[in-house]
Amino acid sequence: MTKPKVLTVSELSERVGGRVVGDGNVEIQSVADLEAATEGEIAYVEDEKLFAAAKSSRASCVIVAVAAAIDSPCRIEVAKPKLAFALIAEVLHPQKRREPLIDPTAAIAQTADVALTTFVGPHVAIGENSRVGVGTQILAGASIGDNVVVGSECVIHPNVVIYDNVMIGDRVILHAGVVIGADGFGYVRDNQSHHKFPQIGTVVIEDDVELGANTCVDRGALGRTRIGRGTKLDNLVHVGHNCDIGERVVIAGQTGISGSVLIEDDCIIGGQVGFGDHIRVQSGAVIGSKAGVLPGKIVRPGVWWGIPIQPLDEYKRLNAHVGRLPRMREEQKELNERVKKLEAALLQGKK
Repeated sequence: MTKPKVLTVSELSERVGGRVVGDGNVEIQSVADLEAATEGEIAYVEDEKLFAAAKSSRASCVIVAVAAAIDSPCRIEVAKPKLAFALIAEVLHPQKRREPLIDPTAAIAQTADVALTTFVGPHVAIGENSRVGVGTQILAGASIGDNVVVGSECVIHPNVVIYDNVMIGDRVILHAGVVIGADGFGYVRDNQSHHKFPQIGTVVIEDDVELGANTCVDRGALGRTRIGRGTKLDNLVHVGHNCDIGERVVIAGQTGISGSVLIEDDCIIGGQVGFGDHIRVQSGAVIGSKAGVLPGKIVRPGVWWGIPIQPLDEYKRLNAHVGRLPRMREEQKELNERVKKLEAALLQGKK
């Protein structure tokens, strides 16, 4: 991270469209957790349970909701405190920027077109006919194949691998160990072995996408795999061949997506979700963590959970029944014993 900026509370409030209550000339140089914050730092509070902690916080300023019952000496009132906190953090803690440089250990093909304002770190490899846009930073050990397009203002972290014929948009962040364009998992079996199905497609990563560490996006078999504008993937996510993930989608860690899955815009996917192939997730759907989605399923807008997934209310109802199973088993045992005794008494009466 670069050295933090120092701005007044009034300046920060103006950036987020807030209202200052207290001394707007107080200087802020860092964001911090509510409980750990000290002088010169700004924190936020949304949950009413933390209002008391906000009053006693040592932070120089607290971001709160409009009309919140918090009587701190200096505060910024906004509609969405957490969002305002994140926006202020972007200002106070801007992303580290490196001066243009090509490290002497980098291996750049003569036919590659690398912008003069690019940072290329140690042991980076850039292949034939590839293009890198202005202001992009390619850090140590990253490998970019042939015929790759990387846009402007991207950050390619250490040991990222981008295979041939991949397109990366502007302001994309690829964290350490990301692999884009590896072959999809497709085989055709005969009587003796598995034969690889052609994996000659591409991957398109659109603008403002961020992929977490060790995430893998496979190339299309015969077409493309796409990650839409503004989508964010956590660490250790696997996107299979020919998937089409829309814009502003959020996918948490360890989720595995099989081939030819369509996830439309503005979906939220929890961690460790497993997708079968040829699934369609419609815009606005929310899938809870550890859910399982069967092949060919259409997931409509709403909240879904479970294995296989089902609407949240139904999942909660069934889960409540499952929790009662041990008690029901004991009740069943008691009923069986009572029935046996009644049958025995009836037989004895007939004699």
